[in-house]
Amino acid sequence: MTQETQASGKTGAHEFAFVIPVYNHSKSIKHVVDGLRQYGFPVFVVDDGSEDETRKVLESLNDVVLLRHETNKGKGAALLTGMNEAAKVSKWAITLDADGQHDPADAALLVAEAKKTTKGVIVGNRRGMIGPHIPWTSRFGRGFSNFWVRAAGGPEVSDTQSGYRIYPLPDVLTWGSRARRFQFEVEILVLAHWHDIPVREVQVGVNYEPRGGRISHFRPWVDFWRNSATFTGLIFRRIFIPKKVRSRLLPPP
Repeated sequence: MTQETQASGKTGAHEFAFVIPVYNHSKSIKHVVDGLRQYGFPVFVVDDGSEDETRKVLESLNDVVLLRHETNKGKGAALLTGMNEAAKVSKWAITLDADGQHDPADAALLVAEAKKTTKGVIVGNRRGMIGPHIPWTSRFGRGFSNFWVRAAGGPEVSDTQSGYRIYPLPDVLTWGSRARRFQFEVEILVLAHWHDIPVREVQVGVNYEPRGGRISHFRPWVDFWRNSATFTGLIFRRIFIPKKVRSRLLPPP
């Protein structure tokens, strides 16, 4: 994997930093970044091999750290690249999607919840994830993942597919994640629970008609298959490897 730092962000120690994975989101990423400036936190944007005008748009932004994968590696890989860099300057990574579905104002709700603990994962539980305006892939995928995360020995979470989260740094980088695409976000919840890391939710809004139109790179059949493979591996490890042994095999939290 190659990456390229395009610009320097704010330096020094920070409690929180934003990490945004981007892939062909040229029409929405500037609006997303602009909405986060109110917090004064460092912003790390990872261009995961975009092929549209995203790179040009990103290079026009000020006061952000731009990282790049020369080829598309997947959402999980982009998140890990961003969190590795964010860990150098902050204690927590706030992640959100680049398509504009998340309201920047809701980051304050996640931050308030994170400040109640010294470790843990905070998940933004998206309100209103029912109805004809919500893509069927999102409705089905949410229920599918919720069930299998629990079956794999993960936490009881209502929105396991939400990308609006806070992760502790550098802890999350040591949990032994194997997934590098969309499956990262469900796998990491299971691994956190195996490490006895608390996972909590706060309610946030969702906008499936953002500025510039919503662009999703989720491919229903391919990604449902990959999800199934990820869950099969997790369930196999849960059933056949005792928790005490499994804990010793996992990297330390």
